Amino acid sequence: MVDQDAIREATRALLAAIGEDPDRDGLRRTPDRVARSWAELVRGYDEDPRDHLRTTFAVDSKELVLVRDIEFRTLCEHHLLPFSGHAHVAYLPSGGRVTGLSKIGRLVEGYARRLQVQERLTTQVADAVEEMLAPRGLAVIMQAEHLCMSMRGVAKPGATTLTSVFRGELDSAQGRSELFGLIGMSGLHR
Repeated sequence: MVDQDAIREATRALLAAIGEDPDRDGLRRTPDRVARSWAELVRGYDEDPRDHLRTTFAVDSKELVLVRDIEFRTLCEHHLLPFSGHAHVAYLPSGGRVTGLSKIGRLVEGYARRLQVQERLTTQVADAVEEMLAPRGLAVIMQAEHLCMSMRGVAKPGATTLTSVFRGELDSAQGRSELFGLIGMSGLHR
């Protein structure tokens, strides 16, 4: 549970520290708005995202399931600045069971609503799919733009970071090639 009172106090202190008057007209309600925003931005701490994968359905298919272009937004734990992008989650079902497609999106969202680094976010999603669905193979690919790189430091807007996890039957040159082709990144499997 987020301590919104502490966030309000910290926001007032931050505004004063940068030379602003937290009591001026345009900033008077900012601490409250920031506290409510942060409660929403990090609501993933109040849930176990794996719970979204607990419901499965019987299917008569062992073929690849791929949910592409799952938009996500999260906060970099190093600078507290946003990064956002797309996740692609694929798995090869085992035991004739799959989860609902929307559950994959909810899984990504649950982990994204925390302070993150992209590498850990990618691995957390992969670990949850592996633990909850026990697939024959899985892949999680994430591509994101980090505002900590776009707006400060090196200041390179548009630069993106790609992270991936491949396991089981998809952890091969052929599996990677097929997946990158299906998500439109065919030149990246080398």
